[in-house]
Amino acid sequence: MDYFSKDIGNLIGGFSSLPGIGEKTAQRLAFYILSRPESEAKHLAEVIVRARENVKYCKECFTLTDREVCPICSNSKRNHKLIMVVESSRDLAAYEKTGEYDGVYHVLHGAISPMQGIGPEDIRLKELMARLAGSEVEEVIIATNSSLEGETTAMYISRLLKPIGTKCTRIASGVPVGGDLEYIDEVTLLRALEGRREL
Repeated sequence: MDYFSKDIGNLIGGFSSLPGIGEKTAQRLAFYILSRPESEAKHLAEVIVRARENVKYCKECFTLTDREVCPICSNSKRNHKLIMVVESSRDLAAYEKTGEYDGVYHVLHGAISPMQGIGPEDIRLKELMARLAGSEVEEVIIATNSSLEGETTAMYISRLLKPIGTKCTRIASGVPVGGDLEYIDEVTLLRALEGRREL
């Protein structure tokens, strides 16, 4: 039995298609939007469309940005000889919140997972190696998640880096196994960064 009109149902369906949004939360969001002035709904729609049209990958680190080169990569005050490898832009943001890391990043957009059919060629490893070729990078910090996939990816990267002689470290295990970086507090992330070890 349909309780709502087609347009309300479509709006609820749109919200419920987002990750982590269940049916009740989708209804709550839909009714909130419908209760607000039309100008607010139009503004939200415009912001979403504009972001979708303008946001792309940084040509250096592959984080999401609305510029050709993101603000971190284009900042001359950052230490460009230190690259932290993370799985996602959310992980990058988590480390930036600590305010203690002054290097740059490389975003893989995933982790190696044979069970899900994700191999080394499906993430931004080729771009990382191209970035390191002929560069003056002194250390690569691997900050993938402490999951089976994250550990597999870390070991794969360390094997790639050994022949070229770039120092390769791994964040310390202050980050719990199975934990996602985006949900971990800044102090734990900072301790993990400070306790990194060479691979």
